[in-house]
Amino acid sequence: MTLFHHGKRATTLRGRKARAFLDLASAGDEGAVQLEAARLTGNYKRGNERQSKGHARNA
Repeated sequence: MTLFHHGKRATTLRGRKARAFLDLASAGDEGAVQLEAARLTGNYKRGNERQSKGHARNA
């Protein structure tokens, strides 16, 4: 299974990780799918996500 971002390949999932991601996607929780995709591609919590967590618009 290949994940794309803006038409470019971000990562390829195989085996257990691919099955777990597909199971999560079929559950229908878009936020959880987006978070897991970010973790799997290595684009998770690079700095500003931690800072914005406590911002008023995200409360």
